[in-house]
Amino acid sequence: MTENPRERRMLAMRSCERILSGVRPATMRERLTDLARGGDLDGLPDRYGNGPVSILEERVAALLGMEAAVLFPTGTMAQQVAVRYAADHGGVPSIALHPLGHQEMHEGHAYATLSGLRAVHPTTEPRNPTAAEIAELGEPVGTVVVELPLRDAGFVLPTWPELVALCAEIRSAGARVHFDGARLWESAPYLGHTLPEIAALADSVYVSFYKSVDGISGAALAGSTALAAYARDWRHRYGGDVFQQWPAVLAAQAGLDRELPRLPDYVRHARIVAAALAEVPGARVFPSPPHTHQFRLFLPYPARALDDAVLALAEQERIWFAGGWRDTEVPGYAMTEVTVTEHSLDWTAADVAEAAVLFLERVAR
Repeated sequence: MTENPRERRMLAMRSCERILSGVRPATMRERLTDLARGGDLDGLPDRYGNGPVSILEERVAALLGMEAAVLFPTGTMAQQVAVRYAADHGGVPSIALHPLGHQEMHEGHAYATLSGLRAVHPTTEPRNPTAAEIAELGEPVGTVVVELPLRDAGFVLPTWPELVALCAEIRSAGARVHFDGARLWESAPYLGHTLPEIAALADSVYVSFYKSVDGISGAALAGSTALAAYARDWRHRYGGDVFQQWPAVLAAQAGLDRELPRLPDYVRHARIVAAALAEVPGARVFPSPPHTHQFRLFLPYPARALDDAVLALAEQERIWFAGGWRDTEVPGYAMTEVTVTEHSLDWTAADVAEAAVLFLERVAR
């Protein structure tokens, strides 16, 4: 047995016959085999952004109903280009974003370090800002970032009327609307509108190829043709004009083919899973019901004890519950993010309850 804790968890999850949360880890050989599903392996590879890269960009632009899209190796790079666009064109070196947003929590404040932009926080509430809060900013900003869903608040979305009003107020204030849509693909069911209808509310949209559609890596920034031309220049300056990206491109294409049509089913089933988990003694689920196929689960135990129980259940019963627990500011409670995928579509509420009993038995030992 490996001594590396991460490798042990991955191997345990791979060996499980049933998985409640997450995706069974694939080997590199399995991923290479999967590439053939995303395109013609007998075609020529890309060279600095042509060929299969262009095909993927055109597909994303069409999916979102935008004029153009540009492939980036990372979402962090795509986001930097998006937020500096208005500053370069409008001369306003500030952006409005949420303190729980990805740029603040996971990008090392690159908007400030690399582009010299200043952040304004319209709200600290665990949700995206409202139209009223944008109207009360009291200073001009070049771009307002709206993260759909707001992951670090619990994968929460505004309602469609709230989103429409928010975007209208942003434009009324003279700012650009940028959607941090790393998980935009699975937001459409809750918002009750198509991807092009959602994207039409924004000036630019970033989407990820690995968070929900199971690609290897990569992201796209979509918007106007003018934005795309600007994005290509800055992609090169940031070092993102990669010589060949065809493995990531083919994996993204395969994910869009396979996973994108399934996401509405995952979102619907997440409500069943969440409702069953909410019945577990001491459990808290947020949001309830979930807005996407991901939600937060809280249990009144230390994170270490819960992670140990997950591993024990996996190795003893070949059942993966939900890993990645972390202690919270709520005394005595730990939290994990539950992700419903194809692996859990056949789980009934009774199945979830039964697995929870087996899981909690191992926490108590």
